Amino acid sequence: MESNYTKDSMYKICHLTSVHSRYDHRIFIKECSSLFSAGFDVTLIVADGDGIEEKNGVKIVDVGKTIDSRLSRMTRTVWQLFENALKVDANIYHFHDPELIPVGLLLKIKGKKVIYDVHEDLPRQILSKYYIPLRLRSMVSKTANLAEKVAAWALNGIVAATPNIADRFPAHKTLTVQNFPIMGELVISKPVPYNKRPLDLAYVGGITDIRGAREMVQAVDLLPKDLDVYLILAGNFMSESLRYEIKYMPGWQKVCYKGFISREKVAKILGQVKLGLLLFHPEPNHIAAQPTKLFEYLSAGLPIVASDFPLWREIIDGEKCGLLVDPLDVKAIAEAIIWLLENPHEAELMGKRGQEAVYQKFNWNTEAEKLITCYNVFIP
Repeated sequence: MESNYTKDSMYKICHLTSVHSRYDHRIFIKECSSLFSAGFDVTLIVADGDGIEEKNGVKIVDVGKTIDSRLSRMTRTVWQLFENALKVDANIYHFHDPELIPVGLLLKIKGKKVIYDVHEDLPRQILSKYYIPLRLRSMVSKTANLAEKVAAWALNGIVAATPNIADRFPAHKTLTVQNFPIMGELVISKPVPYNKRPLDLAYVGGITDIRGAREMVQAVDLLPKDLDVYLILAGNFMSESLRYEIKYMPGWQKVCYKGFISREKVAKILGQVKLGLLLFHPEPNHIAAQPTKLFEYLSAGLPIVASDFPLWREIIDGEKCGLLVDPLDVKAIAEAIIWLLENPHEAELMGKRGQEAVYQKFNWNTEAEKLITCYNVFIP
């Protein structure tokens, strides 16, 4: 990765997040660490309560975790991030949460160069937020859309996580930096040979109803009893009520629940299962999304059973690396799993084709180069 700047020039970059943890994969592992490697002086300001430190060359400043309410985080914590951002006196500020748009605008008024990193299609995402009363979601969604339009007009640039998100912003100041995996990160040195792996499935990520938690467990329960299959489930349940409900479903006896695990343990799991599951419901924010776990499964050489959305079909059918199903049809999900388990040679070839696609085009190296180019445009 090349940059026009050396460590001696010490151009300062400051990333800010009030929502994500300090080791967030997109923010810290990919963007901040890549920028430091390219020769920038990088500070990350967070609000996770884990203190000040320096890691991977990145200086991490913590303003403390808000524990009383979301409103407090969006007011007091946001203001603390702004105050600390001014102390850094960076050349470019790069923030990652919609609630930090006021901070971005204030920094711009102060004469700073500011980038908004848009991870999600926020207006569509709001339409599925369970904690927002249904009658208010449309109004909140429109307000969020207006706020992002103001940010796009006022700020120096937009970094979008997917092409679909980028389409919502002015093309002349928007760059798409996709959340593709770091090559080799989730590939262990000695994975279990595919033909010797147990008949296990994996889902890694946030466990919610709209990400197919119920359907995955129900599908496992429909598999033939003579198939010794387990679903390896890794991640946090988004609500205790969902966790309680699913633990009492018949299929739970075929689930091996790992909870939240490290990236190293994720790699180990993906190196010893037969396939990955990605069964998001057809919610507005899902249909045109590109989940990181889709490409992580591919990078580990796993075939995929995934929701039949047009964009996902373009990738999965295009690379011939998995099977597509109606994510709400439990019987169809079970049939797709059975086909892959009963046709291991074809399943292994699917995994290899997906892995090759990651090596050729769906990887972080190319995205990091685009990010560096973006910064070079903004620094005189």
